[in-house]
Amino acid sequence: MKILIIGPSWVGDMVMSQCLYTELKKLHPEAIIDVMAPGWCKPVLERMPEINQAIEMPLGHGDLNLFARYQLGKILRDDNYDHAYVLPNSAKSALVPLFAKIPVRTGWKGEMRYGLLNDLRNNKKAFNLMIERYIALAHPANEMTGSGCLTDMPYPKLTIDATAQNDALTKFGLNRERTVIGLCPGAEFGPAKRWPEQHFAKAAATLIEQGNQVWLFGSAKDREVTDKIKASLPQEMQVHCQNLAGNTSLIEAIDLLAACKTVVSNDSGLMHISAAVGCNIVALYGSTSPGYTPPLAEHVEVLHTDISCRPCFKRECPLGHLKCLTELTPDLVLMRSISYNKRK
Repeated sequence: MKILIIGPSWVGDMVMSQCLYTELKKLHPEAIIDVMAPGWCKPVLERMPEINQAIEMPLGHGDLNLFARYQLGKILRDDNYDHAYVLPNSAKSALVPLFAKIPVRTGWKGEMRYGLLNDLRNNKKAFNLMIERYIALAHPANEMTGSGCLTDMPYPKLTIDATAQNDALTKFGLNRERTVIGLCPGAEFGPAKRWPEQHFAKAAATLIEQGNQVWLFGSAKDREVTDKIKASLPQEMQVHCQNLAGNTSLIEAIDLLAACKTVVSNDSGLMHISAAVGCNIVALYGSTSPGYTPPLAEHVEVLHTDISCRPCFKRECPLGHLKCLTELTPDLVLMRSISYNKRK
């Protein structure tokens, strides 16, 4: 069986989609699984042993371009795929498998996809977790009634290349003489998911004071925040704080996160990567909820306040106070972080 997956576009969703690939390989051990996704996803997919190849989607998010999608589908006809799984909810994401004339096209109901998908699933809301929704697609629709019917769900598990990891350590002048704590202060979704930088700074100072070292992770967009976090530390502590945000490639970030013992992170793609490489996770939630996309790891501590207005799922605080984050104190986060450091 040859399978084409139209993959998601967000880092965290791509990591969690591995659960589907693992389930498909369990059900069909000889299956060949290819994933079409944005080019930035390729490093993540290369660390998933279930994947045969990653096919780059040349069109950007929101770009319909029917002709280009038709041409892409036409090229893929030569691969003779037996089955396609479309993970995004948009109609345009289902066009390439249709144009590729893949006989079975599976996905959840969404955005007028009647006819584009011929194995259309209707009961998505019966599944509480995103990974349940992914894994359910691997099974016949009549077997999957909702949360609870999947009793043995695989978690994402990205492989680590030891040589590449050592190269990254050397490239950035890093060592593991002190226990490494990763801090991920960014969140692409918006400020209502970001724990305050001053809270991260206090946590970093305390962790270093206790004999650890801190590595700051994030994209180039997070560099301003990570610069402030490091600059707030006393000069003698800054030598034990490495600011990697915006400097690493995604594959380097994966390998370096795997060198961390514990990662303290906002609800973000890096949180899901950290979980998938085996770190202890302290996950901080503001406007969102862990009920749908929790970090999937053996040792996880999910922290949030219980104020009445959360979770609101807004990018920015509609009330202007961000109490769901500001009132999540550094002392509480530190207590959980230090506890996990001692366990593993």
